[in-house]
Parts: sequence; structure tokens; C-alpha cells
Amino acid sequence: MPKVFLSPSTQEWNQYATNGNEELYMNLLADRIEPYLRSSGIAFVRNDPSRNVNGAIQDSNAAYYDVHLALHSNAAPEHLAGRLRGIDIYFAPKSKDSEYLANIIANNLKSIYPLPDKVNAVPTATLGEVLRTKAVAVLCELGYHDNYADEAWLKNNLDVIARNISRSLCDYFGIPFISPTAVRWGTVITDGSGLNIRQFPDISSAVIGSIPNGETVMINGETDGWYVVNYNGTTGYSSSEFIFI
Repeated sequence: MPKVFLSPSTQEWNQYATNGNEELYMNLLADRIEPYLRSSGIAFVRNDPSRNVNGAIQDSNAAYYDVHLALHSNAAPEHLAGRLRGIDIYFAPKSKDSEYLANIIANNLKSIYPLPDKVNAVPTATLGEVLRTKAVAVLCELGYHDNYADEAWLKNNLDVIARNISRSLCDYFGIPFISPTAVRWGTVITDGSGLNIRQFPDISSAVIGSIPNGETVMINGETDGWYVVNYNGTTGYSSSEFIFI
């Protein structure tokens, strides 16, 4: 199953127009993204807030991730302070996958941002979190926090933004987007054989694990007759027909 390195800003010195700062609100956004990832079967690791951007890059590169997702808000140059609005999703210009993901995120955000013509996917030649990570990486600048209107949009729509970005990740990975529910536990009951864990919710999809008959399994989500399950560290899809809650 897909695995994401979730990297909200650690820049607490970037103050918002009224109160709060970039680190605070990007971490609040990441908090809201996590349940959507979990329910949709996307594994994730969060960056260490005590480390800077170089630490986030090192930690991301120390393991395998399909996507490195950096979450930030922007600030205008001093001579334009408070006067700019918009969302930029930065991608690595030499990576088709990075550009593809950035365009998915940007296009989906157009549906919830009040100025859709100011939402763009943008190549970067400087951002380390996009250019120096082994994983496919994008960096989201989700509005200008020194602009009162953008700040209000961000603060008032954290869950909407989290849902939108999570749906974009599901679109990129080609898996169903599943709204969060309470984590449940079920018991596998078959004819005695193990229950397959599959990579996608399809009987022809690759088998990535098995749950023995009679075992208890964690259920994080449900879609069209399939549960998103986690068993002994393996996350995937199993038929709900053979799991009893």
C-alpha cells in the first residue's frame, strides 16, 4: 500500500496576519489529514517538529516513501506584504510523477479556494524538500498567511482542505477515497483458510498478506464490500464477507 512522508512546516517564526503561525496551522492541518489517510489505506510517517527542513529531508530519505508531502503557507515579499493571494503547489521539473501529483492537488484545490484562477502547479529550482528527496515530492503553499482573507480561509477550512488533499493523494495512487470512521476490530471467519489482504479492492489484485482464520484484525475503512485492514503491520484490502464485527 502507498506510504507518505507527511511534512508540515516547522517555521514557527512565520507569524500569521492576526494570530498563530505557520508551524501551528500546518500541523493542525496535518492532524486532520491523518484520519483520511488511515481510512483510505495510506500509511504515513510524520516529520519531527524539532528538526528543520534538512532533518525532514534526511528522515524522508532514510526509508522508502511513495510521496513526500510538504505543507506550508506563504508570505509576500516585504514591499507586497498583505497584498498577495493564491496557492502554489511546487513540483520537481525533471519528475513527471511530481508534476502529475502537483497538478492533481492544484486542480482539486481549485474547487474549494475562493480564487481558483490563482491556484497553480509551479516548477521549483530551489526548494530542497521537492528536489532533494528520494520520494516523489511536492510542496504546498496553501495561501498567503500575511493576507487577512487567505488567513481566514485557511483557519476556517482546515478539515475541508485536509479532505481535498487526501482525496488528491488517493487520485494519484489510484485507490478509493474513504471518509474516516471509528477504528473497529473484526474476527476473520473462513472455511479454515487464511483471508487474503490485497493491494487494491479487487479480487484480481495482488495479494500482499494473509490473515489466519480466527484472528482479530484492525478495520480502518470500508468501500464496496471491502475493508481497509491492518494486520501485523500490513495494510490493504480484505473482503468484508469474511470479517465479522
